[in-house]
Amino acid sequence: MQENIQAKPKKKIPERKCLGCNTSKPKIELARVVRAPDGSVSLDLTGKKSGRGAYVCKSVECLKKCRKRRAVERALEVEIPDEVYAAIEKELAENE
Repeated sequence: MQENIQAKPKKKIPERKCLGCNTSKPKIELARVVRAPDGSVSLDLTGKKSGRGAYVCKSVECLKKCRKRRAVERALEVEIPDEVYAAIEKELAENE
């Protein structure tokens, strides 16, 4: 007798596109820049903060590309001051 055994379907891994290098990667490999409901912008490495998010590779080079093209500002629909970019860059450098 042969039993009817079905393999579990593989869980789909959500992908997001990096705004810097424009490559699709699994969501867990990317850092999320978030605009909170109060308008503040911060880096969210956990992906759990509430607000509008934009994804960037966890590298300073991709963040610099985004900054030059103002891609994050367009995605989040807010102007980002230089101090916020510096803080995000520092945090990314520490977690590389």
